[in-house]
Amino acid sequence: MTQRGRATRTTGRPRGGQAPRAGQVSRGDLAARRERLREVIAPVVDTAGYDLEDLSVSRAGRRHVVRVIVDADGGINLDAVADVSRAVSVALDAAEESAGDIVAGEYQLEVSSPGVDRPLTLPRHWRRNIGRLVRVTVRGSGGPSGEPGDRAGGDRQVTGRVVAADDERVVLETGADRAEWAYADLGPGRVQVEFTRLDELAESEDLDDDDDDDLEDEER
Repeated sequence: MTQRGRATRTTGRPRGGQAPRAGQVSRGDLAARRERLREVIAPVVDTAGYDLEDLSVSRAGRRHVVRVIVDADGGINLDAVADVSRAVSVALDAAEESAGDIVAGEYQLEVSSPGVDRPLTLPRHWRRNIGRLVRVTVRGSGGPSGEPGDRAGGDRQVTGRVVAADDERVVLETGADRAEWAYADLGPGRVQVEFTRLDELAESEDLDDDDDDDLEDEER
């Protein structure tokens, strides 16, 4: 079964030398390191057939933490996350052997798939969440395709189910209606947790348990 969410593969590797104190690392240094890491990691993820959704570098005590978020159509399972983590680790080792340290001092590599709390900002994010309930900010000048926007008003929140998405627009089902918006008129979307579906799943499991009890009674 495909796993989506916070599955994490962690690889910690010590590096020689004294790690600098947190206060000695500027944001510019971290940005430069992130760019160097992207140059190494992005081709590895792309070759594996996945999308590099995010890459960040932060300090955790005396070590750096390199976080890599990858995804694909249909999601990415735990085995794939582990494979990508190993491939990225090998690529980083090779890059450092040939060009010197990319991340100074000790660092920890974390590769994971996106959680449901990650914002939908690109067309592929919307496409991969077809069928899910999403809440999104519609900008004041934005209206459904073919209709004028509310230019006098401010931004508004819309909650709807994603029923279709392509490279330019998304279709949301809001109640009994469907509306189509261009991505340029939308802010980041947020997937909504649907507790009613969880309740239905729990009820289904209870029914399965009852069926098992009935079978046991019949066997007796």
